[in-house]
Amino acid sequence: MSWEGRPEGTGGGQGGAPTPRAAGVPAAVPMTVRRAVDMKEGAGVDVRRLMPVPGWDHYDPFVFWDHFTINPETGFPEHSHRGFEAITYVFAGAMRHEDNLGNRSTVIAGGAQRFTAGQGITHSEQPVGRGTIRGIQLWITLPQRLKAIAPDYQQVDVDALPVRRFTGGHLVEIVGKGSPLRLHTSVEYLAVHVDPGAVYRGQIPAGYRGFIYVVDGAAAVNGRGIDAGEACFMEDPGAVHVEAWQESLLMFCFGRPHGEPIRQNGPYVD
Repeated sequence: MSWEGRPEGTGGGQGGAPTPRAAGVPAAVPMTVRRAVDMKEGAGVDVRRLMPVPGWDHYDPFVFWDHFTINPETGFPEHSHRGFEAITYVFAGAMRHEDNLGNRSTVIAGGAQRFTAGQGITHSEQPVGRGTIRGIQLWITLPQRLKAIAPDYQQVDVDALPVRRFTGGHLVEIVGKGSPLRLHTSVEYLAVHVDPGAVYRGQIPAGYRGFIYVVDGAAAVNGRGIDAGEACFMEDPGAVHVEAWQESLLMFCFGRPHGEPIRQNGPYVD
């Protein structure tokens, strides 16, 4: 995506210079900006993978992030997992989930699902209809004491996810105090929609670490330009200031780390 037309002195991605801080922008917090890697997954699904990729395996408690586009005739046939929890949030289209626990559900745009793999689960995720499905799947490792818990599944429809409006945009609380979606790890996970030129100010709970990923658009996070397909990783950032240059969708993903070794082997996190 081009940076043409941005205010003078702005820059994005790992090679760009930080934007001069505007009034109200929090003091600089160290961050690492990384770009997702385009690849194929499942049966021909196009994904932008943020982690794990060479040189960036995980960011405790987060171990996997795929921004996926499922076209007709592609999908995720039956496969197994263990040792973590996964959230799939759908932006567009509809996706069918089936698992060995007997769950059969369809997640439509704006909705989410969570499965707890625990000691093991086998499932499939396939497109519904002939349209394109876009969304993100996120994995959160379970603490060692819970690795062998019984598997579980939860679907949350779009009308059940809280929406909060602010001047120049709105956010959807996928995981947090107001959301019915439940995890075994303390996490705040938001989809933040910001209009061009608008500002969103958020407060990350003390002790949390995580990242902000740009799905669409382009923005400055605490004065650092971030483009679509990029994420900035931060440790205990406190206040976060986002200014959108374009209509933007950003995913805020922060949680309390477990501080334990993470051993990831493909679909298993032991």
